[in-house]
Amino acid sequence: MNFRFLVLLALALAIGTPVSADESSKPTSEAKASDPLRALLVTGGCCHDYPRQAEIITKGMNERIGRIEWTVVNYGTERTGELAVYANPNWAAEYDIVVHNECYGGVTDPAVIQRIVEGHAKAGVPAIAVHCSMHSYRAAENADLWRALLGVTSTYHEKAKRSLAVVPVMPEHPILKGFPETWNTPNGELYIIERTWPATEVLATAYSTETEKDQPVAWVNEHQGVRVFATTLGHHNVTMESPEWLNMVALGMQWAMEKPKQ
Repeated sequence: MNFRFLVLLALALAIGTPVSADESSKPTSEAKASDPLRALLVTGGCCHDYPRQAEIITKGMNERIGRIEWTVVNYGTERTGELAVYANPNWAAEYDIVVHNECYGGVTDPAVIQRIVEGHAKAGVPAIAVHCSMHSYRAAENADLWRALLGVTSTYHEKAKRSLAVVPVMPEHPILKGFPETWNTPNGELYIIERTWPATEVLATAYSTETEKDQPVAWVNEHQGVRVFATTLGHHNVTMESPEWLNMVALGMQWAMEKPKQ
């Protein structure tokens, strides 16, 4: 069995998802069964408990997927930072997946945003984007490069912190296997989505009492051959610790690492 099949098997045991081996699960020279998944977690910035969230994400994914070799970078508690991880144009090449859980709304250097997006595209490395990643780099003149990768545009959130009733709109999608018909989050900060980009497929929504509209809270996107799973859920640690959140993100990682259809 190769690593992809082991991932599927681990998820099936943890989440109750059926699994089968097919042609795509044959071993390749690039990925041996004994190789761990190489994951980068970029975190830090303002407004959230990023040290604890890094623990929640890495532990939760390890329990559900297994054999993950994590590199975690955290650049403090400010909206701005040097973000040294993105200094090399080939920054993403050594990883199998990158998890963005960062809040750098004050970073405006267009070269940084360009290197982030081009790094993903050049290496073909998929991404997971969580919560404030959607509000990062929003003041940069080329912020739309980042938004095109994420699949949405959002610049603000509801004022109130409250439990959110999350409802799947694509319950048949593999990322939502086992997800309840409605999940009432322990707490939440609902982001207002101003635009969904052309390739974005919304998976789940929550109703905004301020805009009186359903807002996407989980979706997938494919951009320049790169798969992205994103969720705006995750402001509070208690939400991240929920099995519903961790299972969804684990399945999102598995989906993102599959090759897009040509």
